[in-house]
Amino acid sequence: MSTTDGGFDLARLLKERAGERYDLHARYLNHQLPRMLHTIGFDKVYERAEGAYFWDADGADYLDMLAGFGVMGLGRHHPVVRQALHDVLDAGLADLTRFDCPPLPGLLAERLLAHSPHLDRVFFGNSGTEAVETALKFARRATGRSRILYCPHAFHGLTTGSLSVNGEDGFRDGFAPLLPDTAVPLGDLDALARELKQGDVAALIVEPIQGKGVHATPPGYLRAAQDLLHRHKALLIADEVQTGLGRTGDFYAYQHEEGVEPDLVCVAKALSGGYVPVGATLGKDWIFKKVYSSIDRVLVHSASFGGNAQAMAAGLAVLSVMENEQIVANARATGDLLRSRLAALVDTYELLADVRGRGLMIGIEFGRPRSLTLRGRWTMLQTARKGLFAQMVVVPLLQRHRILTQVSGDRLEVIKLIPPLIVGEKEVDRFVAAFTEVMDDAHHGGGLIWEFGRTLVKQAVANR
Repeated sequence: MSTTDGGFDLARLLKERAGERYDLHARYLNHQLPRMLHTIGFDKVYERAEGAYFWDADGADYLDMLAGFGVMGLGRHHPVVRQALHDVLDAGLADLTRFDCPPLPGLLAERLLAHSPHLDRVFFGNSGTEAVETALKFARRATGRSRILYCPHAFHGLTTGSLSVNGEDGFRDGFAPLLPDTAVPLGDLDALARELKQGDVAALIVEPIQGKGVHATPPGYLRAAQDLLHRHKALLIADEVQTGLGRTGDFYAYQHEEGVEPDLVCVAKALSGGYVPVGATLGKDWIFKKVYSSIDRVLVHSASFGGNAQAMAAGLAVLSVMENEQIVANARATGDLLRSRLAALVDTYELLADVRGRGLMIGIEFGRPRSLTLRGRWTMLQTARKGLFAQMVVVPLLQRHRILTQVSGDRLEVIKLIPPLIVGEKEVDRFVAAFTEVMDDAHHGGGLIWEFGRTLVKQAVANR
């Protein structure tokens, strides 16, 4: 697209072609995405965004309780992060020469490690799955062993290595053969001990709170697992890609349990500020020295865009905002408020089974009701496809209340709330009021929500 002087005009391009967004995706990208969005009524057109809100062309605001799957920890377009990116672009740095040591990666590593003093070094990549891939490789090299243990229902990424430790069959199906790694139930120390006795385990990788279903590790599990692993000369890898950087009310989720010091920690998502993809693998000095063991192995593990100036500037700005604006404390206080307000509804609504989580990572679980009429409707949905009721709640939250949420996993009756960490009491009030109205409709009115349920049942049957 050119202007009259031969330049590139992004604003004009968007003005002329933005209305084709769904057609372009259907034609050139993942064609199932627009199909899915049209089916569930999520095919909105958002014109702009700021903080925890989107706006459509009519000026209506939408509350974001999804944060781009956790990427938008500071919300959208935080002014400090925006300014940092303007500054680094205007600086005209000699970036990615590959044969120098620019200051920004070192400065960001220093700031990250200050939040994890038992760790010593950082490798920068471009995403959460790259951070996990790095941890898997480093664990194998450091221990001289090949097998990685992981937990069912875990999500560690979708590239081949991280997919091998992904605990969800729906993501793994059709991509075999994967690496020969082994699942051990979350919280089962006996199962962990049995695998470790075989002597070939390099590490256990675990999310302190699993994104799928929002299940936290049982109290004491991480410390006990760490001790077992170290006794058998294996490593503990904490996947903090979604839970890290304040999400759960501490800088890292593993810090909720005293004495836990993972050997490798993976972060990404919120570190980007929502602008520039970045991933980081933090680890102990001896592990890095095993990987980079001689001068001829200096590039044995690297990433073409790792440590680029824009990503490092965004990361430094994010950490500065987190410290100056007390983001972690806000996530803890607002998360406690939201969770307590929702938990108070469990006794009111028989379809509401549980509210759990930490900080601003909250799972709302639905379950089989007691009353005969509701039980019949619930059974109809479960017979067609498990997870439909949660989707029935997500849709009116968006359509009627302009609140964006997500079902926490395929065939799960759980909604996951992971809003920007900047939300406060106003957003809590708005969500709880909307959720209460949707639940009232499901229990007493039964109109729109169950009408949509019948549509979902027809769609599920057609897809079989």
